[in-house]
Amino acid sequence: MIVLGVESSCDETGFALYDTERGLLSHALHSQVAMHEEYGGVVPELASRDHIRRAIPLLDEVLKRADLPASNIDAIAYTQGPGLAGALLVGSSVACSLALALDKPVLGVHHLEGHLLSPLLASERPEFPFLALLVSGGHTQLMRVDGVGSYTLLGETLDDAAGEAFDKSAKLLGLGYPGGPAISRLAEFGDPTAYTLPRPMLHSKDFNFSFSGLKTAVLTVVKNHEEKVIANICEQDKANIARGFVDAIVDVLTAKCVSAMKHTGLKRLVIAGGVGANKQLRESLNAAAAKRKFKVYYPELEFCTDNGAMIAFAGAMRLERNPALAQRDYAFTVRPRWPLDELEAA
Repeated sequence: MIVLGVESSCDETGFALYDTERGLLSHALHSQVAMHEEYGGVVPELASRDHIRRAIPLLDEVLKRADLPASNIDAIAYTQGPGLAGALLVGSSVACSLALALDKPVLGVHHLEGHLLSPLLASERPEFPFLALLVSGGHTQLMRVDGVGSYTLLGETLDDAAGEAFDKSAKLLGLGYPGGPAISRLAEFGDPTAYTLPRPMLHSKDFNFSFSGLKTAVLTVVKNHEEKVIANICEQDKANIARGFVDAIVDVLTAKCVSAMKHTGLKRLVIAGGVGANKQLRESLNAAAAKRKFKVYYPELEFCTDNGAMIAFAGAMRLERNPALAQRDYAFTVRPRWPLDELEAA
């Protein structure tokens, strides 16, 4: 079965072809980062319009790379939610229109399920069950994953997600947008003893997170700096603040993962989402895994951010397990807010 995946939940337009026998055939992605950079964040209307411009050229690109006519597609999976309503409508309308034209079944996929299953696209795949840390700009959640669609939420952020805290703190340091990768790179040159920032909910004895206070702590350090103006803070001091921030957030994420692994008794930890590409987080989790005898799995770096491959794969996994999901009802709705625990098991 060959499944076309369509992703358009926020500021990346992704298309991919996944074959249940041969694996990933091709994928193509366009990021809108450059367009949104001057605004310091995603502008929903601009994002939606750009998805419209990119969709058909990206579709043509993945078909060409796979050397496959569109008629050979067996089903189309698209991101139905959660995400920006306008952006989701673009991908949904393109997917359902194409499915109607080709007389192929179509399936709406949960964006977070795509992220959770994306490590299964790697050459070294985890087996079910496993613990998953979903960590991105919009979500920070710990889940037990027993199978496709079988997810148990153990804990989540009570305010800002980890990726959101990365971007906001980077903006306070004048690093631009998106700030997560920039603050991570800058932290490599910082002194870990210069600033000790709070580790929110580190000892809360549950699996929830809170990063709003950490972001506020960065703001306080910046405001209390003797120069008062961010642009005048020397680069070394910026690096020191960045190091204090990154160390704090990595310590919290690592501690919560270790605690959840102990609580569940699982031996496999999967990291999904954009923050999963963070170098310091990977180093910390790998060290913890070596010490406590569990295994950590990561998606390929190219699949950490939003992409069509994870949607094609998630759709294929669901259709393999439940062929009755292959519907030819081309009316569609989107779900900008869609709790993962409302998703049915495959």
